[in-house]
Amino acid sequence: MRISACLVGLSALVALSGGVSAQQTASTSSPGDIKLTRNVTVVSSAGARALADACTAWAEKNKQIVAMAILDWGGNLIESHAMEGAPMNAIETALLKAKSALRWRRPTSETNRMVRSGENLAPTFMNDFPQPGALPIIVNGQVIGAMGVSSGEGEKCAQAAIDAVFKGQAVSAAR
Repeated sequence: MRISACLVGLSALVALSGGVSAQQTASTSSPGDIKLTRNVTVVSSAGARALADACTAWAEKNKQIVAMAILDWGGNLIESHAMEGAPMNAIETALLKAKSALRWRRPTSETNRMVRSGENLAPTFMNDFPQPGALPIIVNGQVIGAMGVSSGEGEKCAQAAIDAVFKGQAVSAAR
């Protein structure tokens, strides 16, 4: 049993390292085999900066002071920004919200509603921050990141930024 598992792992390693081409591996494997790789779309640094700029513009237009955090699909912080006058905890709050939106793959207002109703209490003991203000960023059904904003209308700011930057190609809910 262990030897066969090691051989499977070794053949996968050989295929990935170039010893056997992916085409050769695919042609000799059965149709039900597991794919060893996948393509993942992520928010780029330029995309994250554009989201921050668009959210800032929305906040200025609506006479709000916000801070924001933008994460890639793996939860890595790729951009943050606080407008002048934002409280000292504003970026951290935005970051916690963004992490919650990314983990649960839904707006944090929905997660907040689930916690308050008792439908799902998991976010309360998983170090999440299920407070309204963050949205996942979904392109072609794939979560590519999340944006958290520290203000009472954070989700509106994030949605305006997502709409402006992705021009209808991204959504903020999996449905």
